[in-house]
Amino acid sequence: MMDSFLSGLGQILEPATLIYMALGSLAGIIAAAIPGFTVTMAIVLTLPLTFAMEPLQGVAVMLSVYVGGYTGGLISAALLGIPGTPSSVATTFDAFPMARNGEPGRALSLGIWASFFGTIISTIVLVVAAPPLALVAVRLGPWEYFSLIVFALTIVASLVGTSLLRGLIAGVIGLALATVGPDPMMGRPRFDFGIEMLAPGLPFLVVLIGIFAISQLMSELENAREVKHDTALISGNIDFHTWKVMKEVLLRPVNLVRSSLLGVFIGAVPGAGGSIANLLTYDQAKRASKTPEKFGTGIPDGVVASEAGNSATSGGGLIPLIALGIPGSAVDAILMASLMVHGIGVGPRLIMEHADLVYGMFIAMVVASFMMLVICTLSMRYFLRVTDIPKYVIVPVVTVCCVIGAFALNNRLSDVFLLGFVGLAGYILKRLDYPLAPLVLGVILGPIAETNLRRALMSDPDWTSFFTRPISAALLLAAVLSIVWSVRSFMKGRKSPIEA
Repeated sequence: MMDSFLSGLGQILEPATLIYMALGSLAGIIAAAIPGFTVTMAIVLTLPLTFAMEPLQGVAVMLSVYVGGYTGGLISAALLGIPGTPSSVATTFDAFPMARNGEPGRALSLGIWASFFGTIISTIVLVVAAPPLALVAVRLGPWEYFSLIVFALTIVASLVGTSLLRGLIAGVIGLALATVGPDPMMGRPRFDFGIEMLAPGLPFLVVLIGIFAISQLMSELENAREVKHDTALISGNIDFHTWKVMKEVLLRPVNLVRSSLLGVFIGAVPGAGGSIANLLTYDQAKRASKTPEKFGTGIPDGVVASEAGNSATSGGGLIPLIALGIPGSAVDAILMASLMVHGIGVGPRLIMEHADLVYGMFIAMVVASFMMLVICTLSMRYFLRVTDIPKYVIVPVVTVCCVIGAFALNNRLSDVFLLGFVGLAGYILKRLDYPLAPLVLGVILGPIAETNLRRALMSDPDWTSFFTRPISAALLLAAVLSIVWSVRSFMKGRKSPIEA
């Protein structure tokens, strides 16, 4: 074991490998900071460049892009109010208000340190508990997946804003949008109303960019006086007090560890991913807080929970990949493909036949975390220069990036038109005081819930299986308790001002 560890360590610490990893981390951060350019896109672009490298060196570079990408989405989420990636949706809820309140440096620092510690904790869990966690994740069938998504959908109740009815309506709209396009099981067209643009369905990223980015940019242009007078999107002190903020994150150990462990588990569930972890950890932090009403106003707990949760999925996703040869996400599938290109079979025997490679991957995760931390800390001052850019410059530049990101997804011009329509719809809903987060949650989780529900019923038409399978029943019970708790808290919050 020690020989394999030292062999992996030696390969990772080679100067060429470290340089490639640093470049990969920087590329992941920049790619994820641009709305529409996801971590998966960055990994796909990196894959061909690793073919000429040694197996461990190539995987280490892609892991650096992976870790950097999960943190990069924080930058646009905090400074623009636009999630750079789907896994940073919940980060906008508190990071952007904090930046708007004059603390953009603090918002970025909190997210960066939370991401760093989340990745480190997930790596520790990966090393210690990979086989047991992988066995649990693989035992989940479509019944358990559906119940997990139902539990995740209860997050809607904590994201409804000031009106429970409007929040639920927004969530239903999101679920309805998820049904447009081909049937996920049979491929039959549905709800496209004969409109060619709707025939392929509504790509999730197009909806995400339109709902959050375009609607936010439209809102910024409402005040013509601010645009004409060179007003910046956000203002405040660009100092970030790195070590002071690190202590601030460590002073929230329960929130940090809980969010990281939840992120690890969700990452280990194939097909779940960072977007679900980001929202679910935020929701759990809000439920556990003594002051849940402050979430969404720019408090540290919201930033720490969302960023620790989504970054921890990077280590969690490797658990089923290394232990059983089952990729936990699209990125993990690309990592598996990279190993297979080099003639390395991925499966239960991987750790026995290529122990140096597996230990090298563990070490690469830790090294990539430190690289991400150093690069973000050194470059943060430059990112914070966004506070000096007037709206009339930043709005068109970000809009162009959004359009390019939407087009690059499938190389379809129709997606650009959809982006405009969805953005306009998001702006109207926002003006009518409908929360946008439940809508996006419905679009994310709707297809996963539908697919697993139909798989379960095709395997066994008896619907009582959802309640007789222990894990599925436990998740459904948790969903019911979650709804009851959320509605009770919401009603209590509405009564308290009247009583006062």
